[in-house]
Amino acid sequence: MQQEQIRLTGARETLLITLQAKAAESIMPDSLLRDRFAADALHRIDQGSRHLKVGHDMTIGIALRAYVLDRWTEAFLQRCPEATVVHLGCGLDSRIFRIDPGPGVRWIELDFPDVIALRQQIYPDRAGCEMIASSIVERGWIAKLPTDRPAMIVGEGVLPYLEEQQVAQVLRGIASHFPSGEIAFDAYSSFAIQLLRFNPAIRATGACLHWALDDPAEMERQVSGLRLIQDHSDWDPEQVARMSPPAQIALQLFGTILTPYRMGRLVRYGF
Repeated sequence: MQQEQIRLTGARETLLITLQAKAAESIMPDSLLRDRFAADALHRIDQGSRHLKVGHDMTIGIALRAYVLDRWTEAFLQRCPEATVVHLGCGLDSRIFRIDPGPGVRWIELDFPDVIALRQQIYPDRAGCEMIASSIVERGWIAKLPTDRPAMIVGEGVLPYLEEQQVAQVLRGIASHFPSGEIAFDAYSSFAIQLLRFNPAIRATGACLHWALDDPAEMERQVSGLRLIQDHSDWDPEQVARMSPPAQIALQLFGTILTPYRMGRLVRYGF
């Protein structure tokens, strides 16, 4: 199998963290994600990712994050089988193949031009899937999106790398562009953003996390039209049991005594 030559740095290289984690979790006997596409994609890339040091606990956490976002997307498509899905900062994630949406779904992948070019080399063409090569913060790409259907917007591991005003700008553009829909993404608390600066995998990329979300209701105040549907910050006990004892103790503390310092959450808004 031919390997693709790539040299990703900074925020772009973080896509290898999620790809490596999903590939590793998917070969575990008790895998939640079962993402065979991630392993295939990782094998086709010759930029080494061992220096990223994605540990076992981080691997489980990333897989759980993807799993929840997958289920939210599937639920939306069950209600709106002829919808538009926009995958923000898609990287090399294989969500479209994991979900396998029906023929009535228009799926749009968005990322930097070099990432989209790599994605087109790694994954086969898929009917109903379009690519937009653009930074998420550039103006203009939202105007290219058709508005004839409800939209499901998914962002995984992308918004925390933006500045606060950039996040608000993107969400305002989306909420004002489509007639209706939902947007789901992951976010970290201010406390978590500080801690993640010491994460070995993230530090190895040179990327910096900027945007924090301590109160999901804040986005309703910043972005007209957004309404919070779901704030998911509790860990599935079955998935916690797969983690190391220190991680289990930490998650228990953050879920009880240290609740104000809770690390991260997945949020879903309607618009």
